[in-house]
Amino acid sequence: MTKLYLIRHAEAEGNLYRRIHGQYNSLITNNGYRQIKALEERFRDIPVDAVYSSDLFRTMTTARAITKPKGLELHTRADLREINMGDWEDHTFAYIARRDKEQMDLFTQTSPLFRAPNGESFPEVRRRGLAAILDIAAKHDGQTVAVFAHGTLIRNTLAEIMGLGVKDSAKVGHSDNTAVTLLEIENGKVRIVFADDNSHLTPEISTLARQHWWNKDSKQVDINLWFRSADLDTEEDRNFYLDAREEAWVNLYGKTDDRYNGQAFLDDAASAWRENPRSLTLAMQGGRPVGLLQLDPDRAAEEKKGYIAFFYLGPESRGLGLGIQVLGEAVSIYRPMGRNALQLACSQRNEAALHFYEHYGFRVTGDVPGAYGSLYQMEKPIGYDNQGELLL
Repeated sequence: MTKLYLIRHAEAEGNLYRRIHGQYNSLITNNGYRQIKALEERFRDIPVDAVYSSDLFRTMTTARAITKPKGLELHTRADLREINMGDWEDHTFAYIARRDKEQMDLFTQTSPLFRAPNGESFPEVRRRGLAAILDIAAKHDGQTVAVFAHGTLIRNTLAEIMGLGVKDSAKVGHSDNTAVTLLEIENGKVRIVFADDNSHLTPEISTLARQHWWNKDSKQVDINLWFRSADLDTEEDRNFYLDAREEAWVNLYGKTDDRYNGQAFLDDAASAWRENPRSLTLAMQGGRPVGLLQLDPDRAAEEKKGYIAFFYLGPESRGLGLGIQVLGEAVSIYRPMGRNALQLACSQRNEAALHFYEHYGFRVTGDVPGAYGSLYQMEKPIGYDNQGELLL
């Protein structure tokens, strides 16, 4: 008999940014690394003979909770990857829900008819997941194995083991990041000892404890943003930009004076936008803009860094946890451009912004001049090398 621990990866960018990351190779969040430490402590006294994971960064990194302290080699397999979401990869859930509501409804209903364009179906992922588990178990008869995989693959694999139809796989529920399932496998027969146990996580670091989309009984609603390029040829978008710039300035400095020039801000933004429409993006909640992201792709490009020139959420959208989704859009734009870090400048007096940036992985790397004294230059790694180490 093989004892097989099936473990979901730690919290990754997609979980935090509310983006669709099936086989997109996303990074672990700061909170995810805390979950990995908790998982390491859970397995401190549990003997493990071999460790497998999918070949994606988030599972390979989570697997270090066991491989590093126990001195074990990590074996990677592509058939342990998450469901392939095809053309949906790295889009926000809100964007796809607006663009392809029919297929998104099928996805949330775990329908056997679901398939993202150029993606994978639930029947395909559950067959793939079970075959991988049985193959690993056969290679390690009489041993204990840890296998690191992904939420949708785990959920559908467990449903297949339980004999549930595809649509009934929703009864399995959602696993928390780093949740542990124990299987006993003998002669191709699988017994579930326990499933989706996250008892090693405190509420402060549990992903599901801080989100509500998965809980049908919750009265709290998670807000998912989508993003579109601004159109500065329209009065509506121009006015939104000008109002955002002025409100941000007044919020920080308490007044507008001869140092504030809204038209100059707009002219600079328009020049960059006409060259690259993705340099100015509106954060949308439903049909209305609630924030914006202004990028300067040329600045720090030689250093392989992506510069954020202006990061804004409207007053009514602050304190709701939405800023991280705007930050996720910056990562989504800059990473395909080969940038290894985000860079920005933040006022030393803006305590709320400094706390936000530091909480989500930025660190101060220097000072730059600002309108009223020095600004902190801050950077956050978003790239990694072939050994899975972050680049900065």
